Amino acid sequence: MARLDNKVAVITGAASGFGEGMAKRFAEEGARVVVADLNSKGAERVAGEIGSRAIAVSTDVSQRSEVEAMVRAAVDAFGRIDVMVNNAGYTHRNGDMLGVDEETFDLIVAVNMKAIYYSALAVVPIMERQGGGSIITTASTAGLRPRPGLTWYNASKGWAITATKSMAVELAPKKIRVNCLCPVAGETGMLAQFMGEDTPEKRAMFRASIPLGRLSTPLDIANAALWLASDEAEFITGVALEVDGGRCI
Repeated sequence: MARLDNKVAVITGAASGFGEGMAKRFAEEGARVVVADLNSKGAERVAGEIGSRAIAVSTDVSQRSEVEAMVRAAVDAFGRIDVMVNNAGYTHRNGDMLGVDEETFDLIVAVNMKAIYYSALAVVPIMERQGGGSIITTASTAGLRPRPGLTWYNASKGWAITATKSMAVELAPKKIRVNCLCPVAGETGMLAQFMGEDTPEKRAMFRASIPLGRLSTPLDIANAALWLASDEAEFITGVALEVDGGRCI
């Protein structure tokens, strides 16, 4: 039996990077997947590559109405939601914290923080009626071991980690588990912004800070998310799981 048989997962930011890795890995393990992303063409590509077990939904997670529409689309298509993955993220370019404009700051808050609130409002009542569920957020090592240059992004991920732990305690009586992943920098569309510039020298500097000697991959993160989403982790809640090659030690 596949590890996510009969489960329905909604994954935001699933048109590329970590989210795409999760969508494909979850589908391999039997899940039906809602591939949600602001990039509608990318979402359609990923859902098409998965096949009949997936649908694509164009979603701007910074807008409550679009999060609600995404959840309705999931229930209309598959009848339930067992796993909600808040993976969509946004960052500012690595640099002086005083150089980040207010519009960028507000978008970081909306995508990395407020979207978690919106998704909880939409999915928690559904999961409660079903008798339980799993909520997973992609946080970051930046929320655990912040470094200069990404201050406002770091702060948003620290918020996500605290929200995860508080939600886990409050939702435990409803049998809804809440966990987050803390990846180290990986091969995603945001890598150049994390580093400030994507050069061999910058990559070498980032790799040198990771004891296992490489950046993360979408498959690393997908496998960790898969375990948290599965019944194998039925006693795991409130965890900020470091998927970082030892970076946070």
